[in-house]
Amino acid sequence: MTVWKLEVQDRLRAAGYRNGAARVALVDLLDTQTCCASAAGLHETLRAQGRNVGLASVYRVLDSLLAAGLVQRVDVGDGIARYEPVRTSAEHHHHLVCTGCGTVEAFTDPGLERAIHRVEETSGYAVDKHDVVLHGACANCR
Repeated sequence: MTVWKLEVQDRLRAAGYRNGAARVALVDLLDTQTCCASAAGLHETLRAQGRNVGLASVYRVLDSLLAAGLVQRVDVGDGIARYEPVRTSAEHHHHLVCTGCGTVEAFTDPGLERAIHRVEETSGYAVDKHDVVLHGACANCR
């Protein structure tokens, strides 16, 4: 079991949440994600896996995970809320968004992270979190 899943179980149990089938299914799915996904996309994936989880349940579980700080909401500028697990800083990534097909992909860049830390040092801000979203055309849409 991953560190993130253990943290989800511990924190939600301590907050009084039951270990219901919808939550277990969604946490299992979120744990396999490499990038953000919409609630509708998560629901579709669960249904394709044969999991009988309603869309309202997906939203309720996401709301509880969001409130507990275990997932983050990602806004890529298209009006669709996407969600992904909050993991260690070693797993931190940013997002590329294709303006043609809407594909969202994760990317990492150590140089970008160093530049953000330099901005933090020179600005006097204590940056709690950040996300960079780059928009353009993917290889298929070019």
